[in-house]
Amino acid sequence: MKVMDKNLGLEEVQKLEGHTDRVWNVAWNPAADGVIASCSADKTVRIWEQSSLTRSWTCKLGHRLGSFDGNTCVWENFATDSESVSVLRGHESEVKSVSWNASGSLLATCGRDKSVWIWEIQPEEDDEFDTIAVLTGHSEDVKMVLWHPTMDVLFSCSYDNTIKIWCSEDEDGDYNCVQTLSELNNGHSSTVWSISFNAAGDKMVTCSDDLAVKIWKTDISRMQSGEGYVPWTHVCTLSGFHDRTIYSVHWSRDGVIASGAGDDTIQLFVDSDSDSVDGPSYKLLVKKEKAHEMDVNSVQWAPDKESRLLASASDDKMVKIWKLASEP
Repeated sequence: MKVMDKNLGLEEVQKLEGHTDRVWNVAWNPAADGVIASCSADKTVRIWEQSSLTRSWTCKLGHRLGSFDGNTCVWENFATDSESVSVLRGHESEVKSVSWNASGSLLATCGRDKSVWIWEIQPEEDDEFDTIAVLTGHSEDVKMVLWHPTMDVLFSCSYDNTIKIWCSEDEDGDYNCVQTLSELNNGHSSTVWSISFNAAGDKMVTCSDDLAVKIWKTDISRMQSGEGYVPWTHVCTLSGFHDRTIYSVHWSRDGVIASGAGDDTIQLFVDSDSDSVDGPSYKLLVKKEKAHEMDVNSVQWAPDKESRLLASASDDKMVKIWKLASEP
């Protein structure tokens, strides 16, 4: 099956019921097949596991957590349970997003207090965390942080309509803002909600309250070869597809971009393979109407390339599993 096939559709595999309030986010475990985490306004995090026999998902673990205390909890998975091993204090109000770097040595957090924090794990000190940076470049609350998949470069997006890119370019290891993507350089004109990278890490997709999905690119080989930071540039804008705020985007390992929005739809986009004089273009592959009964807050592809499973989370209290498959 090729992603360019015209008869592809999103097939609902299973509804995961259990949350008692809107579900904010969903994430697959990259190291364990079929394991999903979801977090909700009901102040719980649920872990769902797929049975090797029935291939269906059930909730294996649920933790009740407070969510507006400005703290970040780090959990460690043991044989049959998870335990909070660290509480990171520093943010002045609710923490909106967390992200590990590729090696697991750095953790980034962001919050309503407009700040981005970077924490470094200290293995010689029983895995304690030290604050190595407090970044205050945003003028409004920060919605999401995400590390680049292959380099220690950090991306943040905000209610101030910008995406900021942070990296360390000196021997002291200090993180500074090296680029701001805003409306002045073909960026978004309203709140930026989500960021994702393609498998190679040389392209980025973002989404916004301005009803647009934007594609960006950089020369990743130059940065990896030690030439220093290479700026990201705008490739194209996908607009006119969603008619309410786009809250989430995620790029699959085989090149399919999923978006979830306040119009209750999930939409999939792929490279059209027909570059024009204006550069590369992307086209709508699938539009799933009424994917949920309310806003779609999060979409995320499974980390493997073969299953083509997509998880989604919504204000309707549901997590859903979908499969990109050929329709009859």
